[in-house]
Amino acid sequence: MTARVDACGTTLRLRALVALGHSSGRLARALGVHRDTVCVLLNGQAATVSGDLHGKVTQVYDSWWDRVAPGRTRAERAATAAARHRAQRAGWCCPLGLDDDEIDVPGYRPKAEWRPAAGTGIADDDPLRIGGRRAA
Repeated sequence: MTARVDACGTTLRLRALVALGHSSGRLARALGVHRDTVCVLLNGQAATVSGDLHGKVTQVYDSWWDRVAPGRTRAERAATAAARHRAQRAGWCCPLGLDDDEIDVPGYRPKAEWRPAAGTGIADDDPLRIGGRRAA
């Protein structure tokens, strides 16, 4: 069992990805966790997370921080629009609004607010795949 860590950085990373259009369902699939786990974090209802989950969220964030969710189908486009709308309503900033040196400091609050972001490309479907296989 890994040590638990403050959920602040994990929550902020997930919220920033939602601001880029990644839905809670897409994030859950990428992380290999139940959608409810992502929702609890997005809602700010978790004080701590396992070190394993924190590490996975960090990996997904590092892969997708500048990538928007794909919009290949009507369902993907709807999920992306809903995610961005949620982030806008909540004032969640995109990844560029976060201070990488402060993000994991308990109590850190970004100064930036929501702004539309186009990203530099489309995110792949499996951000934890490294060298042809999925990372543990």
